[in-house]
Amino acid sequence: MEKHIKESYLQNAVLSECFHLLNEKELELINTKKTQLLYEKGETLFKQGAFAPYILYIIEGLVKVFLQTGPKRHINVNLAKTGDFLAYSSVFGNEYYNFSAMALKDSRICMIDKEALKQVLLQNPAFAMQLTSRNQRIENQLLEIIKNLSYKQMRGKLASALCYLSSPEFLYEKIFENLTRQDIADFAGITQESAVKFLKEFERESLIQLIGKDIIISEREKLQIISKTG
Repeated sequence: MEKHIKESYLQNAVLSECFHLLNEKELELINTKKTQLLYEKGETLFKQGAFAPYILYIIEGLVKVFLQTGPKRHINVNLAKTGDFLAYSSVFGNEYYNFSAMALKDSRICMIDKEALKQVLLQNPAFAMQLTSRNQRIENQLLEIIKNLSYKQMRGKLASALCYLSSPEFLYEKIFENLTRQDIADFAGITQESAVKFLKEFERESLIQLIGKDIIISEREKLQIISKTG
């Protein structure tokens, strides 16, 4: 019976490694408290300040998570890809979404009722630990953003953003082909004009190659040094 339920769940979602830690009853609960939606590129999944009844699981796709900082201004916080969860913090009491999220390409999303997920987390410590550890990188990225905004010069901010966007976890995502120059600027916390200027400067220094929208990192170690020294 458990195998049948897992296979049934797999038909509706790419079964993340952490879901394998759930037993038959827990899987069935999640399966009955979820909804699948297809978001097209550019569609908003949820908006900062909106009521947060769901935890979102990315079955397939790529999503930009960003913080609204003013009218038509925002800072890109992180990218979420296939197998990632969004709005996980709402399980722990946040009634509203802290960030906004937008699909960078067509994305299939599983929306799980947060109370159902919370019940499973309380019953299954191994699942809770796995899910929490998967979200640790988001905290690390937030700390990096704080450092960028606090003391780095624009070159350091952009280098830091490029290092993040070209990190191994996004190796197969063709990240830069799905981002505009404004998106990259928003990850660095600088203007689009400054981002374009320093991208060309990095290219002249042979640190990167600019091929249309794509950005090829040629000297990652040197970019990391610029990121650290700011």
